[in-house]
Amino acid sequence: MTQTATGKLPPQNDHAATAHDLAAENRALRARMAYLLEQAERNHSIMTRHQAFDLEIVGASNFPELIGTIFRVLPVISELDSVTLTLVDEDADIRTVMLKLDVVFEDFPDLIFVEGLDELGFDLGRRSAYSPTPKPLLGMYDKLRHAPSFPHAPAGLQSVALVPLLRNKRIIGSLNLGSCDPTRFTPSLGTDFIEHMASIIAICLENVISNEMLKYIGLTDSLTGVYNRRYIDRRLLEEIARARRQQYPISFMYIDIDHFKRVNDTVGHGGGDEVLREVAARIKNELRASDALARFGGEEFVVLLIDANLESAAFVAERIRASVAGSMIALSPELQLSVTVSIGVACLEVGTADGEPEAIGRNLIERADGLLYDAKEGGRNRVVSYRAA
Repeated sequence: MTQTATGKLPPQNDHAATAHDLAAENRALRARMAYLLEQAERNHSIMTRHQAFDLEIVGASNFPELIGTIFRVLPVISELDSVTLTLVDEDADIRTVMLKLDVVFEDFPDLIFVEGLDELGFDLGRRSAYSPTPKPLLGMYDKLRHAPSFPHAPAGLQSVALVPLLRNKRIIGSLNLGSCDPTRFTPSLGTDFIEHMASIIAICLENVISNEMLKYIGLTDSLTGVYNRRYIDRRLLEEIARARRQQYPISFMYIDIDHFKRVNDTVGHGGGDEVLREVAARIKNELRASDALARFGGEEFVVLLIDANLESAAFVAERIRASVAGSMIALSPELQLSVTVSIGVACLEVGTADGEPEAIGRNLIERADGLLYDAKEGGRNRVVSYRAA
């Protein structure tokens, strides 16, 4: 056996210990590397899913599609137990327009509207030149404090993030994220990722809402606020196809204000406009939310009644006629007018919607128009109805 210069044997145990330590360190480094690779792959997967999500919401063509995509996809790709959306709608403009465009808000129970910024839950008083907008609020879920943001919170919700939706430093709402993992959203967590996600959602929301507003303007009569002919022509085709599938009747009214030229000659076009607005309001008051009222032009209005046979449609038409004739229209404290309407009512009964919807729609309108003519010829201020053969 070889001796050292001092005549002593080499420390075999020390060499073994060193080799053991190196092996352990090597295993630890391998484990660390495997963990980092796993995290990198997971982060890449998350980023890929979020990029796909961004593309999907950017491509949403209308409000229901955008909101539906957010609620359907975001909880899955972000592994969240609750996602809600709060929008600031001070004068209910968004809700009014979306209802006009047939958005069914019951389909989106996690969509919340508030009247003002103070209802969002952010500390707006701390904004300054250095912090002009509120930051996300992260922390433990508190049932009382977070109830407005999570009205249908799942059992076991532990941590939440309220993320402001910002457009040009203007707060338009809040993206609310919830998890049953108490460590998912903590005050010390970085917020760059969720702020970026919220900014994409805010841009998409503003764009879609603006487009829906423009669509609404294009489908609405600016004088009376009811739909225009463009809308009713489109809606009629949709309802004919739906009535065919679901087997229910639809009815169509053609309404004309009697002697409207005399109104304009008597009180001028400004007074005539006020009469049109009041008649539209009285017609609308007699209709259901599912029915559609439109101004066809001049002094003519039409009404599309969903799931209504001829008898029920004629009954509603008589109510409309009575409502218009029943009380005078006040144009000023000194000037009141008595106005009446004539109405023709046609019905598309179950089983009579065969053929092209465009031809069926034209025929339904023409029959109602012809019955309106009969009402005029019969003395005005009356309803004439017809049952489809």
